[in-house]
Amino acid sequence: MNKIVSRNILLSVLLILLLFLVILAKGRTAFGKRESSFAIEQQKAITRIEFSEGGKKLVLEKQGEGWTLNGRHEARKSGINFILRVLTEIQIKSPLTQELFRSEIKQNNIIPLKVRIFDKNQLLRSFLVYKTGTNKYGNVMKRRESSKPFIVYIPGFEGDIGSAFTLNELFWLPYTVFKLLPSEISAIRLENVSDPSSSFSITNKRNIYTLSDMNGPLTGWDTAQVKRYLSYFAWIPFESWAVDLPDPEKKKIESGLPVFRITAIMTNGDETTLTLWERTIGNSNSKDSDRLWAKTEEKDDLFIMRYFDIDPLLKKKGYFFAQ
Repeated sequence: MNKIVSRNILLSVLLILLLFLVILAKGRTAFGKRESSFAIEQQKAITRIEFSEGGKKLVLEKQGEGWTLNGRHEARKSGINFILRVLTEIQIKSPLTQELFRSEIKQNNIIPLKVRIFDKNQLLRSFLVYKTGTNKYGNVMKRRESSKPFIVYIPGFEGDIGSAFTLNELFWLPYTVFKLLPSEISAIRLENVSDPSSSFSITNKRNIYTLSDMNGPLTGWDTAQVKRYLSYFAWIPFESWAVDLPDPEKKKIESGLPVFRITAIMTNGDETTLTLWERTIGNSNSKDSDRLWAKTEEKDDLFIMRYFDIDPLLKKKGYFFAQ
């Protein structure tokens, strides 16, 4: 009887051990789940994303149907969609040996960006991102300092996902130059640098409009055309920041002669001046017929605008007269 009991106990222990190993195996990956699990499960709701590096911190948080940047600004929708895709679809492309990690990361003094993802107050995941140009995905990631390093990517996407992990507020702000209703506009000035005689200004005082050129107020213009022109300021976007442009090249562009300056003065006294410069294609002197360099006082960097987006504002004073 004792032998039978002992055998049953032994079999029970072996079955429990086998069951434990099966459960453990299901939760493991080739590199160990705790070491290599970066993506957030699709069924989880991401409501807050924190980036921190040194003493700096950036917070993206869901508010209603939209997202905010550091609790003060509207976050760019396309930027949010991209980071959410990254956080839910990232997979390991390849591991990185400790020797390569030392030579590519440590010896280059690359400081990691810490990422924390929340569903309300619940921490879903945290990991470290080492942004690097040694691979086309722009990153090396670790779950924690002592973890194994990996290059992470999104299947089917061959771009730099490391760019999405940034403390630069400009990256997260809407790519918008003007977002003004006509009732918010007190005055507009357009300076055509290459053709000063085509320059004009519009003032709006309680829906009484004045159109002027460099010689003073003009007559005979069409009020409907002025109103239509002001309506174009409701949304003027730009394409992207010129973040990869070297500083000497930026200074060269900004010191050059622009082609247009557009100033919008708001009824609350705020003022925005958009300055536009011609671009060349690559290292050639060929004019880029599709895009311009641009800058405003509020932004501390150059950005790229398409003619398609800015063309509605690039009128000559003749536009306002009956054809």
